[in-house]
Amino acid sequence: MVDKKALERFHGIIVPILTPVDENDCIDEAALRRQVDFVIEGGVNGILAFGSNGEFYMVTEDEMERGLKIIIDQTAGRVPVFMGLGPISTKTAVRIAKMGIANGADAVSVLCPPFIKPLDDELYYHFSTIAKAVDGHPMLMYNNPGRTGYTISCDLVERLVNDFDNIVGIKDSSGDMTQTEEFIRRLSPKGFRVFGGKDTLIYSAMAHGGAGAVATTSNFVPKLVQSIYDKYVAGDIKGSLEAQYNLNPIRLMMDKTSWPVATKDYANLQGNNIGDPYKPNLPTKGEKLEIMKKLIKGWE
Repeated sequence: MVDKKALERFHGIIVPILTPVDENDCIDEAALRRQVDFVIEGGVNGILAFGSNGEFYMVTEDEMERGLKIIIDQTAGRVPVFMGLGPISTKTAVRIAKMGIANGADAVSVLCPPFIKPLDDELYYHFSTIAKAVDGHPMLMYNNPGRTGYTISCDLVERLVNDFDNIVGIKDSSGDMTQTEEFIRRLSPKGFRVFGGKDTLIYSAMAHGGAGAVATTSNFVPKLVQSIYDKYVAGDIKGSLEAQYNLNPIRLMMDKTSWPVATKDYANLQGNNIGDPYKPNLPTKGEKLEIMKKLIKGWE
């Protein structure tokens, strides 16, 4: 059985922490430790290792394990650490999930398999197999149709939640508030946690009853992002919406760069010295970078 008390920490702003690398595309330990401290000091409620903006698809399993150990060691229990995984193969996903739990991750977060387009029964097999492999430990699902090419249905999520008590939440990056709202309406009475996955819709997710958001912008403006959540739960609805509107131009500019380069661009502009993205992605240059400099100026 999942420790229900431990789940009380699963709320608020979770940062899909970026993965700093050196000139050889190996994890830069010192920079990663600095980044962990930066986001925690900025107020985030959790860290997701090797999410989409953590460039999980670029990292070997050995290097992923090394990075996770660094994150967990530097976090030192201050906030929960979630292990992200997104392989196409169920077998590989199970292996990484077990590795994450064995190294002290508080939960795993599982992306729908990208590139292929599974039917519901195949998706059920994938998620249920991983859930059984980490039985007794919390698991979140991750719906990102923009990257996988399909969305997961609320019916399937509800079926999985009914069958596995360790499937405790979902990050919904669909950008479809009707779908996010349905996840919340149908599943939150069961204690299921729905996190928004679009940084421009954090306020909206909260207004519909969401548990928080997994927000990549908290890699470089954590205090601003966190204020959307904190103000909302404190009852400052106007202040929360104002913070959301302040964040939106920063986030929308990210869509004009090659994905997911902008997270590291912004972090470097803030002086965090994160390094370049994994190749073949390259840092943003020219007019787009100049616009980003203006947007980020003055935000902590």
